[in-house]
Amino acid sequence: MSPLDKELPVPLYHQLKCALIRAIEAGEWQSGQQLPNEGKLAESFGVSKVTVRQALRDLSDVGYVRREQGRGTFVSRPKLGKGPRELTSFSEEMRRHHLTASSRILECFETSASDRVAEALQIPASEPVFMLKRLRMADAEPMALQTAHIPLRLAPDLTEADLENESLYEVLNSRYGLQPSRARETYSAVSVDPAPSELLRVSAGSPVLAVERVTYLATGKPFEFVQSLIRSDRYSIILELEANRFPQAIRWGGTQ
Repeated sequence: MSPLDKELPVPLYHQLKCALIRAIEAGEWQSGQQLPNEGKLAESFGVSKVTVRQALRDLSDVGYVRREQGRGTFVSRPKLGKGPRELTSFSEEMRRHHLTASSRILECFETSASDRVAEALQIPASEPVFMLKRLRMADAEPMALQTAHIPLRLAPDLTEADLENESLYEVLNSRYGLQPSRARETYSAVSVDPAPSELLRVSAGSPVLAVERVTYLATGKPFEFVQSLIRSDRYSIILELEANRFPQAIRWGGTQ
């Protein structure tokens, strides 16, 4: 580490933030490792503690570090990117991140579709559905709470499947010939309630991603409706945007 360049027309806290990001991405500090305290960082980079504090605050905001009261600052684990991708199961998605997926079944039974479930699945209200609520984990760490609903007429006797050890999609495909073709997901940011926060191992009131997903067959018929609470400290949403080949004038408030 070396002092920052005070002659540059770039704020010192921003220079320091970039230097720390480079060090983290280069592996100088590993995930979970504690960073030097503010005094040592200030001395190493030739800046004030106020500058260090601002840089660490910015690093925390973008997810590179986490700050623990009374303990210090630690390198965060890299988030799992969740964005445009091939339609896969949770198990396959975790394998692609080199993590071991597992599930804990919290509830599993046949019930009548609520109005919301019936609307999403395009079935009559109160039609029988299979409901599966699971805690999804990666390397034994809780990642999400998922509640899936599937019309019972499409997948009878699904309660007999070993869904703690088998992928739901693999069972649906092998037993019932149900192959997902596409899905639509809707994301919202919410504060987690106390009960699910304990399962997810986060503090009550922490921000999480509330996701609703409808999965469709090739025929266009929905066959699965999933409601999830996903840890926002372990997931990030990635979108790839492309400019229009023939861009039009952008208008704001009716003006060009």
